[in-house]
Amino acid sequence: MSDSNINMVAPPEGVVGEGFFATKLNDVVGLARANSLWPLPFATSCCGIEFMATMASHYDLARFGSERVSFSPRQADMLMVMGTISKKMAPILRQVYEQMSEPRWVIAVGACATSGGIFDTYSVLQGIDKVIPVDVYVPGCPPRPEQIVDGVMKLQELVKNESVRRRSSPEYQELLASYNIK
Repeated sequence: MSDSNINMVAPPEGVVGEGFFATKLNDVVGLARANSLWPLPFATSCCGIEFMATMASHYDLARFGSERVSFSPRQADMLMVMGTISKKMAPILRQVYEQMSEPRWVIAVGACATSGGIFDTYSVLQGIDKVIPVDVYVPGCPPRPEQIVDGVMKLQELVKNESVRRRSSPEYQELLASYNIK
């Protein structure tokens, strides 16, 4: 058999030698976190139906490491807010966010969660970023399952490239302080 048909691929960034491969801890932890996100759906209206379609067999969000949907904030690290959030519901949303352990990420799904949508009234919160920090916004009314999958993939990129120490940085603490979160 000839070796001329074998195409060698360059190794990933890191230190490579005979019998070992070394990389940065940030990269390994980021890769593990990005591919094992546990979503907590906070669905209040039609975007929740689209999320159900996203979790179903045709789109299968489980392919992206989000197999286990958690309905307990203490066992989730990705909060997916979908649908209209009233001002009366805002303290509950904030409480759910605060009960999640660090590191935690938030995806605002749909026009209502991102900006209040068509409900420009006194009772509807005009974007969940008024009460909790948001990492990824998914537009649409309601967004297609492909858009939700794309939002999760964008969040995975963010998580993968995030430093392990970012959550204890002064900038992150300042962000949480701006939301009065300790």
